[in-house]
Amino acid sequence: MTRFKLSLMMLLQYMMYAVWWVPLAAYLTNLEVSSFEKSLILSSMAIGCLVSPVVGMFADRFFAGQKVLAVLNGINAVMLFLAATTNNPDILFICLLIAMLGYMPSWSLTSSIAMYHLPSEQFPKVRVFGSIGWVVSGIFSIVFIKLLHIDFDGTHIPFYCGAGVSIVAVITNLFLPNTPPLAKKQKVSVIDAFGLRTMELMRDRNFALFIIFSFLSMIPFAMYFSFFSEFLLNINTKYISVTMNWGVLAEMGFLLLVPVAIKKFGLRKVMILGLVALVVRYLSFYTGGAIHQSWMYYVGILVHGLIFGFFYVGGQIYIDKKAPAELRSQAQGFIFLVTFGVGLLIGTFICSEIINTYKNEAGYNWNAIWGIVTLSSIALLLLFILFFKNNDKILQKA
Repeated sequence: MTRFKLSLMMLLQYMMYAVWWVPLAAYLTNLEVSSFEKSLILSSMAIGCLVSPVVGMFADRFFAGQKVLAVLNGINAVMLFLAATTNNPDILFICLLIAMLGYMPSWSLTSSIAMYHLPSEQFPKVRVFGSIGWVVSGIFSIVFIKLLHIDFDGTHIPFYCGAGVSIVAVITNLFLPNTPPLAKKQKVSVIDAFGLRTMELMRDRNFALFIIFSFLSMIPFAMYFSFFSEFLLNINTKYISVTMNWGVLAEMGFLLLVPVAIKKFGLRKVMILGLVALVVRYLSFYTGGAIHQSWMYYVGILVHGLIFGFFYVGGQIYIDKKAPAELRSQAQGFIFLVTFGVGLLIGTFICSEIINTYKNEAGYNWNAIWGIVTLSSIALLLLFILFFKNNDKILQKA
């Protein structure tokens, strides 16, 4: 029963986010907000990532984990409901920012709750329900469009769905097994919360380069993560959420290949393969548009799990092996801050400017957009191969 409750917790936690985040760029396009306003709103997650370690640090020192999670999800529900009721981009940004300040700490909190009640080797079997929840969120799109004959993607309805799932999560959170404050006796330290002690490891040239490349990788990554629904809307895709969720479905399979690939090829080559997949994604988008073969867009979608699993999860494994035991948890927080915090924030604004440069009254020049991102991905791959050396045993074959 405990494992069932924890699995349901993961399913709902990721479903409540995916249902509105995936089609968000399409909705903002229909609202006709300015380029800067769109970038700001799409950066709400990244800004939430920057601040959420502090929120989580204070929360998990004073209250039981399941109660903190219920409160955070309650805040998320209220803010998503308010976001659904406004067309004002400034108010929308404030609502989503507060929602993300409440939501982003839940990713680490749900993992902590699950690992408190389960043996570590059982955790992946529960965490996979988060990916399932992300994929299943696409069912809302099908229900509204197919059964209710109501437009879904590119509308405010996904916010209501996210709020609804959040309310269900609040109720189920209250029935989770009791999880005492996970860091009750630890001192409050902003430096530790942000993992800034990890900066000591930057003295190692290879580690410093890994951090830099991880940051830079988020610039091309953001074009898909934040803006791909805008592209799908522009080419008149009917089921935007379902279409993008194919990538997450494939991700579940690719994640299982990560340990096998590391053992066979070594960690460095696995991360290189992740960046090769990044190039393949944008090259398929560019080629698909250039030769008018829309099926090629699905190649770019389906390799999402290969990019995420081989480069980003591979990077987490590298950090876990590279950092000393006393810095491992902080190091994981630091790389999350560098990538999905600062990296995604800057990447979103850069990608927005690229899109805005190649958009006019006649429409979008997607071939130019995908071409630029493809070239930047190729440059990133080549620089990584040249400068990230295979001179550490943890990067070689197991």
